[in-house]
Amino acid sequence: MGGTMKSKEQHYSIKEAMLFSQRIAQLSKALWKSIEKDWQQWIKPFDLNINEHHILWIAYHFKGASISEIAKFGVMHVSTAFNFSKKLEERGLLAFSKKQDDKRNTYIELTEKGEEILLKLMESYDPRQNAVFNGALPLRELYGKFPEILEMMCIIRNIYGDDFMEIFEKSFENIKADFIEKDGKLVKKREQEVEELASPSS
Repeated sequence: MGGTMKSKEQHYSIKEAMLFSQRIAQLSKALWKSIEKDWQQWIKPFDLNINEHHILWIAYHFKGASISEIAKFGVMHVSTAFNFSKKLEERGLLAFSKKQDDKRNTYIELTEKGEEILLKLMESYDPRQNAVFNGALPLRELYGKFPEILEMMCIIRNIYGDDFMEIFEKSFENIKADFIEKDGKLVKKREQEVEELASPSS
């Protein structure tokens, strides 16, 4: 029985494994405490909690996501995803639907009002109020860019899989493509601005 447990050759010590696990756990806990506080402060004026904001964010990038997709990519339980989505629907920020070819799953989409709130949130983002951003600023000044946290991305990919990381990356690519900075605020490009940027300057 003991032989089955050690079928793979172990190239690390138990002490090394425990020290790594605890280091990651305690750093993550400290980081999350700071992130949670800043995230709550950012969304407070819009009467949203973190799960609700995360659901709106995912729905915006998915253009119609199932509750199970919301749960998976929002790293929350299916019942949590459903209950908070229901609250957002009651506020007119989300619309529930069923697909003709898939009656078992419930799908959600952002309403116009939901997108409006999400865009206002983007506009109201103030980096000076974000502790993690300010904590990383000295690294940007030193290296000329923000840390890409590739090792953390690799760990998350190995835990949650390629699908998770694809959606994660897609959401940030969408922000890069769809938003511009105007008067120190993030605003969504209008059709006219997209055309102006695409056409050569006169």
